Parts: sequence; C-alpha cells; structure tokens
Amino acid sequence: MKLQKKEILKALETISVSGEGQNMVESGVVKNILTFGDEVIVDLLLTTPAMHIKKRAEVDVMKAIHEHVYEKAKVKVNIKVEAPQEKKNEIKGKAIPGIKNIVAVASGKGGVGKSTVTANLAVSLAKMGFKVGLLDADIYGPSATIMFDVERERPLSVTVDGKSKMKPVENYGVKILSIGFFTKPNQAVIWRGPMAAKALNQMIFDADWGELDFLLVDLPPGTGDIHLSIMQSLPITGSVIVSTPQNVALADAKKGVAMFRQESINVPIIGIIENMAYFTPEELPENKYYIFGEKGAKNLAEDLEIPFLGELPLVQSIRESGDIGRPAALQENTLIANALEKITKNVVQQTVSRNKDLPPTEAIKITTMAGCSAVKN
Repeated sequence: MKLQKKEILKALETISVSGEGQNMVESGVVKNILTFGDEVIVDLLLTTPAMHIKKRAEVDVMKAIHEHVYEKAKVKVNIKVEAPQEKKNEIKGKAIPGIKNIVAVASGKGGVGKSTVTANLAVSLAKMGFKVGLLDADIYGPSATIMFDVERERPLSVTVDGKSKMKPVENYGVKILSIGFFTKPNQAVIWRGPMAAKALNQMIFDADWGELDFLLVDLPPGTGDIHLSIMQSLPITGSVIVSTPQNVALADAKKGVAMFRQESINVPIIGIIENMAYFTPEELPENKYYIFGEKGAKNLAEDLEIPFLGELPLVQSIRESGDIGRPAALQENTLIANALEKITKNVVQQTVSRNKDLPPTEAIKITTMAGCSAVKN
C-alpha cells in the first residue's frame, strides 16, 4: 500500500504534544513527512528535552498512523529538540524598568523574624517618602498578606502597553505581591522547585510594579531553589541578613552570607540585622534581658567585615502588630518604631554607598545542577 502524505497529516491533527493545546500540525511540531510505499518517516521538533514527552510523542504518532491510515505501516519518528527563543520582554536577569533598587532580605535559619523585619523595613521606607514594593518570595510560608492586613484582597488585572499585568495590592504605602493572594488560608503549597520558580517569575515579570525606589524581596529560610531562582531572574542590588544572637542562628546566617558571596553569585551584602537582640518588658522599658545571647550578630558582622545595621528588641507590640496586620513601624515614638527607623536609615545609607562604590549586580545563570555562573553582557 502506498501511503499518502495528506492522510498522515490528517491523522496527526488528532494528537498533540503533552502539555500543549494545539494539535501537532497546527503547533508546528511536525516538520516533515516522507513516504515510501508503506513506510513513513515523520520529523518532529519539540521544545522540551524531557524523555517522557519525547517517548509519548513518538508513541502517539505511531498509534495515530496505524489507527487512522494503515495499521501495518512501518513508521519511523525522528525527534529534534530545540529550546524556544525567549521574547525580548521576557528575558530574565535584566533590571525591571522603573525599579531602582532590589534588596533581598534573607536568613539562613527559619524563625528569626525575617518576614516581620522585611514588612517593617518596607513600611519604614514608605514613611520616609520612598516608593516601595514587597515581593513575598517565601512560597511555602507566605505571611505578607497577614502582616499588611490584606488577606481578603486580590491583585487586579490591568492592561499595560497592550499586555495584561497584575496590579499589586497596596497598603500603608507599600505595593505587595504574595503567593498568599492566590491560595486559601488552609491550603498548603506543595510544589516542586520549577513550579515555584514559575510562580515567582509571574509575580516579578507579569506585575505592574510601576516606579519603585526599593523592591524588598522576602526570601524563604535557607539557601536553595527559590534563592537561585530569584537571583537568576533579577539583578539584586544587595542583600540584608537577619539573625538572632544565638550560635545556632549565627551558624546558619554565615551560610546565608557565604551564598551571596559565592563567586558565581556575587551579590553585595548591605548588612546584617540582629532581631530579638534583647527582651524589654513594657512596664520596665530600661531593662534589657539577653535571652538569646548578647551581640552575637554584631560580632558576626565584625568577623565577616560586613556592616551592622542595628538591633531590634523582643517586645510584645511587634508580635501583636504583625498579627493584626498593622506593622510596628507605623507606631510613633515607641522603642520598636525608633529602632526600626534607625535600621532603615542605615539600610538606605549602605545601599547608596553600595551603588556609588560597586558596579550593578549581574543576575546569575544556572548552568548545571551543581552550581551557577554569572551572565556576561
């Protein structure tokens, strides 16, 4: 039997590559068809190297031809993989127009109050007159929606230059995007790294951030997938490390500093903040109880030769204000508000110095499972 090319094309219109909506012919996956009697060679061009996708495409092509054209046809499928070129407006690793400084707030260890510090830094910056955004990149434990009392809010869709964008939710002068806007309060985010990275990229590049002096990025604890995804997507101006004074937290804070200082990453350290430096009871404001040790983060900053941005006391009001969605930085002339103002001024000063003394940070490019390398312009 002599096979006809048009019949084979019609058969291939009944199948699609896994994960794509259009059929193989419409999507351009089928590049060429050759027939020799009852033999047929089909050339496919895929955009993913995943073995299971390639194998599924091969089996589907054979099955479609056998079912719709000739059940005894001798079918050979050649598959070539070619990654698609990224569109100019989607190139990662480039600065986002309108955002002057991107500051990552990190900690090696969880439970040191990093998200609380980030939220209050953002509000303090806004109080000083800066245009501020906050990206809650803690995908698995988002808390910005609670701390800014916007749990019930949802980002709106706006059209910018003919494209649909997310409009960040705004409160207390801070523009906020968090995965918490897109999940239910009792819903756990159970995602593998690539899926989490995709969600982050959408919140970064598909958002209408507008003009910002500072975009604060609240990173999750540790040194992992999310950190690399953020630094691959954005040229980070600098990083702020948050730690408590005890040795266990300081050991992990060192790892956080080491990550940013790694040659292939090379993100400047703006400084370190010591949170929960001491406990002060409200009725005895002059008393200081060093529950977690004394000046541990300050000593670490000296050892690592990075700026010490200041210390925040452990007071009940900072916990209460975070729980009710009104950051403590909004208070006036309180111990915690004054400490936050001082730290925020130091962050601004160190950022200005960093921009004056150092060239712009380059985003990184993941090259292997084992590491990364700087993208050269």
